[in-house]
Amino acid sequence: MKWVLMIFLIFALIFPLYGFDLPVGKISDDSVLRMNMLRTWMTETPGRVLSMSPVIETLGNGDRVRISAQEGNEEFRVYFSRELTRGASLAERRGTGNFPGWAQGSWMLTRRKDTGAGTLIRIYLRSDQNAHIQFRPGTSEKCEMDVVIYGGHIAMSIPIAVPFERLYTMQLNDILKLADKKFPIRYFEPISENYTLHRNLIANVRGSMNNLRFSDDGAIDENGEYVLIETLQKQNPRTAGLNCSGFAKWLIDGILKPVTGSRLSIPPLKAPFGVRGSSFTELWEESRDVFFGLDWIRNLAFIANKTLRSPAYGVLEEFEIRNDNFSQITIYKNNNYITESYPGFMGEAGYGMEGLRPLLYTLAIDEPFQFYLAAVSREIATPSSPRGTPRLRQYFHVAALVPYFDEQGVFRVAVFESAAETSINSFANRYRAAGHYINLVKIPLTSRFEP
Repeated sequence: MKWVLMIFLIFALIFPLYGFDLPVGKISDDSVLRMNMLRTWMTETPGRVLSMSPVIETLGNGDRVRISAQEGNEEFRVYFSRELTRGASLAERRGTGNFPGWAQGSWMLTRRKDTGAGTLIRIYLRSDQNAHIQFRPGTSEKCEMDVVIYGGHIAMSIPIAVPFERLYTMQLNDILKLADKKFPIRYFEPISENYTLHRNLIANVRGSMNNLRFSDDGAIDENGEYVLIETLQKQNPRTAGLNCSGFAKWLIDGILKPVTGSRLSIPPLKAPFGVRGSSFTELWEESRDVFFGLDWIRNLAFIANKTLRSPAYGVLEEFEIRNDNFSQITIYKNNNYITESYPGFMGEAGYGMEGLRPLLYTLAIDEPFQFYLAAVSREIATPSSPRGTPRLRQYFHVAALVPYFDEQGVFRVAVFESAAETSINSFANRYRAAGHYINLVKIPLTSRFEP
């Protein structure tokens, strides 16, 4: 075992740990294998390729690759699927016998069934089926590269100065060199150690939620009393609890109290913050409370950033997320995957919910020491309102989103809302109907949590 430990230590000194995946430049090369399989799998007639049984080959370093074909309606796919590995540490990684098609280093070629021509190459640089690079034919002298993260096209149409078919047998590192600095490699090399504070916060929140329950309009005031947000009257002790906004306050109180020694007062959190609305919406603010959720998270973020960072960060432009990291997104719609435009941040609304996952992934990489409060909105016309009441965008729900990478380098999002932990799938599916938007503000992470 001593030699295994020694190899691990040397390995760790050469480059940092990226969970159980390797840095992109260290992915084992399979170009010789692809060259050997060129005529039998990648240029052979479609009928013959589809009639062949899968085969498993071993690379020079011992990594195993399963070559197979899968038929579609008008196209078929040829897979060079790496074996998925697992282990307690990088040095103890072992093959699992599974070849899912998206393990790090896996490679896929899509071909037409009628002509056999290649139409797409997809390469997985991480063991994540939602993160890959892909190449499309261009001219006779070049092809084009896209970077796709959870459906979001982080980079599009990067010119690669070789014909598409040349990629069939090129080494991965040589391909990426042609993309040069236009390829954002950082999105494929998260450093797990950067997310220790995230994992600690999640564990602490989970351990502190046992005695919490949901109660409409409920929050805890600066004196530790359960009160109603609207009137500040005390709640009935038998049913006292927190609503989504009160829970967000409880969370921020737990982060700030070790620093300030006190909880936040409720009235300042309801005050309008920043530019929002118009002279038209002013007529309905009091009766419809359209901006309550937006004002609430902005005020919480203002106090948190001013306290934990500096007053210079207590301005909307510093803590509200307005990044436009991608302009195209691939989504599942009408029983098919389609790529459509994504407008990014929109004033008075935020982001379309379909872009939430790629947005959180890129934020986790670009700003690794933050988590986020979210306000969900959609246009609403209340049934009980008088006739002629307009449809207005209303911020009706608040949640906390903690995007991070776990110890194995797997991307995850912890979701806390309304005195409970849910999931990113539950959250996103609940609001996936057209017209739902989400506004995000960032909160600095700290090492202590004492609600």
